[in-house]
Amino acid sequence: MSTVTLKKVCKVFGEGELAVHALRDVDLDIRAGDFVCLSGPSGSGKTTLLNMVGGLDRPTSGEISIADKRVDLMDKGELAEMRLRDIGFVFQAYNLIPVLTALENVEFVMQLQGIAPEQRHRQSREILEEVGLSGLEDRKPAELSGGQQQRVAVARALVSEPALILADEPTANLDSTTAENLMALLRHLNDDHKITFLVSTHDKLVMSHARRLLVLRDGKITDDIQQR
Repeated sequence: MSTVTLKKVCKVFGEGELAVHALRDVDLDIRAGDFVCLSGPSGSGKTTLLNMVGGLDRPTSGEISIADKRVDLMDKGELAEMRLRDIGFVFQAYNLIPVLTALENVEFVMQLQGIAPEQRHRQSREILEEVGLSGLEDRKPAELSGGQQQRVAVARALVSEPALILADEPTANLDSTTAENLMALLRHLNDDHKITFLVSTHDKLVMSHARRLLVLRDGKITDDIQQR
């Protein structure tokens, strides 16, 4: 079963002589439970592709489906609901709420989903323990290291068990040891929870953990490599 399908997806920014073709007729099929890495030079279209899949931007043309639902045809309300319930996001800047504790940051998405306090509290504690942050639940982001903050972000993305997690340069602000630990954690979660991962990166370490490596150049997928 496919989690993500793109058919002839194009994205053009600007018009006329100033037009930038960020994606050019991209066809892509990602199977459920896969761990896919997007690589390529700056400007190759990695972040644009992630934004298209996550419903953060719309394609100029083409079709995008997640779990057989046409993302490119959804209105703003439907996109917001999809992002809330079906997709987890992990960003290089962590995007944690500074006035909330680690536990409260993880609970926040579940609160938006209308999940009862007792259940979201229990699930958030369980996922923080799984990502190695047991005992740090009451610390605010400023009281955590960069690696710990990124683990909170991963826990927040995972806690409601989405079908898909999108990660944009998740190791960009981490040292090599912390980055290795984070990627080992993501592969462990992928193996155990069967959640599909789509990760963009410049980092060869991240690429080495992928099951499948896609190389983008000038808005096109030029290589599609099965790794493990």
